[in-house]
Amino acid sequence: MKLIIQIPCYNEEHTLPATLADIPREIEGIDEVEILIIDDGSTDETIRVAQENGVDHIVVNRKNLGLARTFRKGLEACLKLGADIIVNTDGDNQYAGWDIPKLIQPILAGEAELVVGNRQTEKVEHFSRGKKILQWFGSGIVSRLAGVDIPDAVSGFRAITREAALKINIVSNFSYTTEMIIQAGKKHMAVASVPVETNPKTRESRLFKSIPLFIQKQVSTMVRMYAMYQPLRVCFYVGSVFFIIGFIPIVRFLILYMMGEGAGHIQSLVIGGALLILGFVAYLFGIVADVVNFNRHLIELTLEKVRRLELIEDEKSKNGKSEP
Repeated sequence: MKLIIQIPCYNEEHTLPATLADIPREIEGIDEVEILIIDDGSTDETIRVAQENGVDHIVVNRKNLGLARTFRKGLEACLKLGADIIVNTDGDNQYAGWDIPKLIQPILAGEAELVVGNRQTEKVEHFSRGKKILQWFGSGIVSRLAGVDIPDAVSGFRAITREAALKINIVSNFSYTTEMIIQAGKKHMAVASVPVETNPKTRESRLFKSIPLFIQKQVSTMVRMYAMYQPLRVCFYVGSVFFIIGFIPIVRFLILYMMGEGAGHIQSLVIGGALLILGFVAYLFGIVADVVNFNRHLIELTLEKVRRLELIEDEKSKNGKSEP
């Protein structure tokens, strides 16, 4: 059983040594523990620090690609390196590395394919009350959309099996956290959460410049992912709203017409009719989107098989080179 711990990094020369020092190199139930750094176009000495602290693998982005793309690139590298379990943590030493054995325990026990570390944000001192409420509310929405119970949906401290990683397709350019959970839920993966510790804050987040911007991007991701996997339901809700609103002016017109006052309120009939048409169009879009959804499912299955074949070919190539 091989475990690879991937750490996306962007200018983490000061915090990376502490992050690496906390990572255990021997874990019960694991034969090999390796560390992979994905350097996201750092302009400091992150790569040198990683090399000096015994990192096993380094993947370099020539320019800054953002967290989601960097995470996706790390998953691909871990799969090619033969990881059976992949753990993701941050380079800013936010998460307690000594909790990795606890994090992967549900996977080793065969109870989960994806495990998310619950930071227990209500106990984190440097989180403001507003941020705690926002995190609780947002995690509740993500859990509802995904059909799983995850109390800390935006936690980047998570473990995933090789099979689950082959099925996950990160398409967002902002953050992978909520998208990954929604995908896992919609693909009927076993998802679990375990309480973990956090270290004191070392710096401000570089992922977003303000809370409103963070909310905007996360809501956008949630809506996009839910609509991707449940297009018919989304279009049905939208169409129903148009239908309900459209019936109101029509009923108003009919009542006034029966009272002999309909001549001056023909605009109600026009507006109501237009809204009903929009509702009908939304229903039609839902049917078309549902058909497209089946095609997306087939494409994902094809992509998964292609990934498996590529990994088999890579393994054959490595074995061929190692033979005398």
